[in-house]
Amino acid sequence: MTLQNSTLSRRAFVKSSVAASGGLMLALSLPKANAGLDPWTGAPTGTEISAWLTIDPNSQVTIRVAQSEMGEGVFTAMPMLVAEELDCDWSQVKAEYASANRSVRENGVYKRMGTGGSGAVRRSREYLQQAGASARERLKAAAAARWEVPVAELRTEGGEVLHDASGRRTAYGVLAAEAAAITLPEEPAIRKAGEFKLLGTPLNRLDVPSKVDGSATFGIDVKVPGMVYAAYDACPVWGGTLAALDDAPALAVKGVKKVIRVEDGFAVIADSYWRARKGLEALSPQWDLGPNAGASSDAMRAEFKSDLDRRGVVAHEEGDAYASLEGAETVIEADYDAPYLAHLAMEPVNCTVAIAKDRVDVWTGTQNPESVLGAAAEILGRAPETIHVHNCFLGGGFGRRSMPDFARRALAIAKALGNTPVKVLWSREADTRTGHFRPLAALRFKAGFDANGKPVALLNRSATHSILAGFRPEVVQNGLDGSSTEGLENQPYDIANVSIEHHLKRTPVPVWFWRSVGSSQNGFALEAFIDEMAEAAGQDPLAFRQALLHKHPAMLNTLNLAAEKANWGRPMAPGSAQGIAIHESFGSICAQVAEVTVTQSGEVKVERVVTAIDCGNTVNPRTIAEQVESSVIYGLSAALWGRSDIENGQVVQQNFDRNRVVKMVEAPAVETHFSLSGGEHWGGIGEPALPPTAPAVVNAIYKITGRRIRALPIAQHDLRWS
Repeated sequence: MTLQNSTLSRRAFVKSSVAASGGLMLALSLPKANAGLDPWTGAPTGTEISAWLTIDPNSQVTIRVAQSEMGEGVFTAMPMLVAEELDCDWSQVKAEYASANRSVRENGVYKRMGTGGSGAVRRSREYLQQAGASARERLKAAAAARWEVPVAELRTEGGEVLHDASGRRTAYGVLAAEAAAITLPEEPAIRKAGEFKLLGTPLNRLDVPSKVDGSATFGIDVKVPGMVYAAYDACPVWGGTLAALDDAPALAVKGVKKVIRVEDGFAVIADSYWRARKGLEALSPQWDLGPNAGASSDAMRAEFKSDLDRRGVVAHEEGDAYASLEGAETVIEADYDAPYLAHLAMEPVNCTVAIAKDRVDVWTGTQNPESVLGAAAEILGRAPETIHVHNCFLGGGFGRRSMPDFARRALAIAKALGNTPVKVLWSREADTRTGHFRPLAALRFKAGFDANGKPVALLNRSATHSILAGFRPEVVQNGLDGSSTEGLENQPYDIANVSIEHHLKRTPVPVWFWRSVGSSQNGFALEAFIDEMAEAAGQDPLAFRQALLHKHPAMLNTLNLAAEKANWGRPMAPGSAQGIAIHESFGSICAQVAEVTVTQSGEVKVERVVTAIDCGNTVNPRTIAEQVESSVIYGLSAALWGRSDIENGQVVQQNFDRNRVVKMVEAPAVETHFSLSGGEHWGGIGEPALPPTAPAVVNAIYKITGRRIRALPIAQHDLRWS
């Protein structure tokens, strides 16, 4: 099955739109990273050295990427790891997606294909470097055999093998076929930090040019010959079912072909998505709302908070926090809560399926192509080896696209249609209603101080809707979901008596991993409470943290760098203040200083966010800075406005009109500074800059307004001051 060009491409649309509006269009020559190719593995155009790379006769190197590119830069970072060892000419490198089908057929040759947990680099680095090193040594061995010289006399540089003694040099493209036939007696050692030539260099991303000129293929762009479109909807209450449906109003809409019942809802099939959507809107489905019709997030929150009145399962304990609180000179207490949150990726979920006699093709943007392949094999009753998942660029993931629920529904619709290819698109509202959410959480903190203001005890209880209890219950041990308690049970502050307790909760709302997972709400609550502790101790928030982080030099260094770069403590104009926070997640430490302005009428503007990050080592500093900026904007949007309220079993905020995101004109200046601990440590980068954002902002707001924000989002609070 091959792709068919759409009638009007996005690039053509941009050109025609500017021309129609009387604008001036300059003919720009953009560098072509992938030369207009779609990011799918096809027949190698050169010699395959291994499953990870091919080399063309002109020495162009194609490196296969097993991770999903959703804006985080893995389409550049993964090739950089291979190219570091290969010693190729980076200007001749292009990338394409690795094949999940091949990985199935070849016993998992691509190892890790799921993208999440900020793990692309830190979990793939060694074997990708090894792939590059192995290819390099095989190219050297081929040259040594050709020239009849010892391999030890050869070196590689810029895509060539060189023999300095004789002055001979040969390009990789000339040697590729001979190198492919060579088996090394043992795999070579890979380079370590301090030995890198390419890693740590700020390079432009390979995927950006095609995204700028509109030639990049996202799932929503896919079009195949003979394709029909499906608009899907499900019961607005989780657990509800379709009781009755009259198809006639939809079938009366021009272009509508049929209505299909599937799983918990139905789909309208038409010759265009717009007509399918119009057909769907013409219907009046009768729903059996089921047992969750009265579900309310307010009631859930109240239940969660009531659990905080009793002891929970101990996740971490040092000393005797209860006895120390009893004997403390001063005790403070505060409750925090965070709402359910939708993922709100800019591209709504979509999936295109074509079923043929001997194969199935699936085009979609997914964080886990293997899970989509497995779903297709299960639903269609086909052998996994006959399923081909063509992963597309993702218009945002944030964890949402690691759940294959949308692909499962598309596959069920395709199965009902038989051999007619179908593209299933979800509206923004349907995507939100039928999606999964960041868990609801309630947290309580108590801290005790001695007569000198030194903290002697910290007690934390949390009640959080568990992700893992519904997804992988076998890993939930003794009532503890590690994704719910991360950032709490490993809190870094040197306090002698600590008790971290947890209440595992479940509700009818489907939950899933949301960018930075439990650290998003736990980092907010802990770091906001640390500011409350600093005030109770009569200390500056920075100095208070510094005193309690002396056993964690990497955290202390990162905190100090953020404070230094932000010029912490400098005089601020009335209505403006700085707030500070630090958090460790996914192997990286991130400290932030937020500079915030609150008008006397209560309007909040985050002016600047200064970030210091320790991820150990870097692959591409430019991509890291982009991820920090992305995390700040995503986290700030959630902190200011994000909420998914449940009323009568349904989500209230279903689109961006009621779930705002930060606009460009509202975006703060974001600075990224590196405090790298180096060595063998490699931390994640896609998520760790999100957790400190909300607490840094609310800590600044308190300085201006005198109001502690202990419940998100910020917009629900009256912040007027005089």
